[in-house]
Amino acid sequence: MHPCSRTAPGKSLQQGQDKASGIISLNLSLPHLSIVVPAYNEESRIRPSLERLAEYYGAQEYPWDVAVVSDGSKDQTNAIVEEFVKGHPKFRLVAYMPNRGKGYAVRKGVLEATGEWILFCDADIATPQEETEKLLKHMQDGADVAIGSRPMKDSKLEVRQPWYREFLGRCFNKAVQLLAIKGIDDTQCGFKMFTRKAAHDIFARCKMDGFSFDFEALMIARDLGYRIDEVPIRWSHQEGSKVVLLRDGPRMLRDLVKLRLKGKKARLGKD
Repeated sequence: MHPCSRTAPGKSLQQGQDKASGIISLNLSLPHLSIVVPAYNEESRIRPSLERLAEYYGAQEYPWDVAVVSDGSKDQTNAIVEEFVKGHPKFRLVAYMPNRGKGYAVRKGVLEATGEWILFCDADIATPQEETEKLLKHMQDGADVAIGSRPMKDSKLEVRQPWYREFLGRCFNKAVQLLAIKGIDDTQCGFKMFTRKAAHDIFARCKMDGFSFDFEALMIARDLGYRIDEVPIRWSHQEGSKVVLLRDGPRMLRDLVKLRLKGKKARLGKD
């Protein structure tokens, strides 16, 4: 395990960067990457999202696979993914009923993943898949966990959220830093990568099935001494968010307080 740290956006990394194209050149002997995509009633956009994933990862030299975890979807999400999988053998569908929550879906997908590195990303592709390379660079440099971070100086918010969502998001992040995880600016961005060891170590201890799973996972990662790097990314707000502020905001604050009060030993299952 590595001590927790946050890598500055300007940190020099081992591999080079093509200044003309802005594309980071990676060591092509990278480990296998497993991508987990949680989905709930995503019939309107899941097919275009899967096509984007197939196009991007299909052009990479490293081995990869994608698991779409359908969290009790009641629309045509499962049928669309099943049809897509027929022509794309690196994709698979994990489906179950009833709806359990995003945290449950991500946990299930991550714990079933077999890649040496594991990325989970939202079904709306709010963070373009090209940003995968930025996380991979930090993993190559020794991070156990690399997370997309929207507030960082070098991040580019190409389509911003409505002002009230952005304001409440900043307030929530301040609460997280105050109560639980100091030094991490964005716990909720749906673009996070883990080593398989760290992922399985962390998510095997996670209990929260809803949207609170992000900060729970990061709290446990820090409890375990894993190195967490925040990475500036490109991000665009997508309509159709499943987070309902008036419903989910109070729940997440309650969960945050519960996690803080549990203490490290209880979070790690040592009580």
